Amino acid sequence: MTNTTTPIKKQSPVTAEDNKKGIENHKKAASHFEAAAQHHQDAAKHHEAGNHEKASESTIKAHGQQCLANECQKEDAKHHAMNS
Repeated sequence: MTNTTTPIKKQSPVTAEDNKKGIENHKKAASHFEAAAQHHQDAAKHHEAGNHEKASESTIKAHGQQCLANECQKEDAKHHAMNS
């Protein structure tokens, strides 16, 4: 039986600009997810009130915010992949 070890990859130093971009991506994603959550809360309240048309509108808004948040996450993943 042969044991092999994988060398530990040394990470590149993170520049101030890279760090700032990463922080912005996380903040943008969080903001969009918070907005999506609020729209989902609104949709639930509209359903409870029997106003299904407004609930549908809120659901669509929530989905849009989730899509925007996912784009921010993709950008952040690319950012991390390029710096590792």
